[in-house]
Amino acid sequence: MLTEEQIEQFHRHGFTVCPGFLDAHTVQELLREAEGVIAGSTHANHDAERMEMEPDGAVVRRLYEPCTHYPQARALADSDELLDGVEQLIGPNLLFHYSKLNMKPAEVGSVVEWHQDLSYYPLTNTDSLAVLFYLDDTDAGNGALKIVPGGHEGVVMDHTRDGYFQGRVTEAMDDPQAALIEGPAGTAIFMHGLAPHASEPNTSERPRRTLILSYRAADAFPVYCGPMTAKHDVHVRLVRGEPARAARFNITSFPIPQYKDKVASLYELQQRSREGEA
Repeated sequence: MLTEEQIEQFHRHGFTVCPGFLDAHTVQELLREAEGVIAGSTHANHDAERMEMEPDGAVVRRLYEPCTHYPQARALADSDELLDGVEQLIGPNLLFHYSKLNMKPAEVGSVVEWHQDLSYYPLTNTDSLAVLFYLDDTDAGNGALKIVPGGHEGVVMDHTRDGYFQGRVTEAMDDPQAALIEGPAGTAIFMHGLAPHASEPNTSERPRRTLILSYRAADAFPVYCGPMTAKHDVHVRLVRGEPARAARFNITSFPIPQYKDKVASLYELQQRSREGEA
């Protein structure tokens, strides 16, 4: 269970940090499972439906849907301890939305530029969050998460250029206001779906593996914005409470992402945007 202080931090700042949420045994089991899945993967020989390679093609940078496909990660996603915390923040009726494991390998881990998760998949209300679990000791050197406190309030930031969605914030960012979230393996970060966040490349000799699980209130329904809507909802399932019979709205408008072309991931879209191709 989250403390009253942590709940208040989440609503005020858009995130709260829980050191020691996972014990060392659970962290090692999650890592062992992931390492077994990616073992032997190369650019020429990997399951592109389940993982994504770093640009150099030598190492995996993301594992898709571990909490759908693999038992250790799925058990965490469905665990009462985790769902109790999520319920405290967004209510009793909960949908699991998606999961991913960002690997950030030593010395090559890709940058993640400033963005708000909900900009990718508009919903009828903003009761959506991600829980990020550090599976390695994490600091500035290996690409710790950065979040702008209070940035989840107000209007959605601009993620467009020439009318097309870029997958990254395109307006001026006040980086000095960002909080760097460092912590030991097992740390959990509960982060609002509109919290602006980013992370630097991993320049250290240590990996920075982060398991990310997204949940939303059962009455937060997707706003249709083309084929990407279905892509973002493939693995949604009810994990607590009752299914919603009506959509709830707590916003009057929300920018709809318009894609120039089909993209596979945040990494690809942000890279194409940096190169002027998105």
